[in-house]
Amino acid sequence: MKRGKRTINALKGSRAVATRYDKRAYVFHGTVALAAMRLWLR
Repeated sequence: MKRGKRTINALKGSRAVATRYDKRAYVFHGTVALAAMRLWLR
């Protein structure tokens, strides 16, 4: 459970996710997916 919380906090801390206010859900979903991939590859 702690690992999931850390991942969510890392995504929230990602500048790409935190500063995006997209009108379309699919664009925001793509931004979150890209940030998650960058975390996973790190």
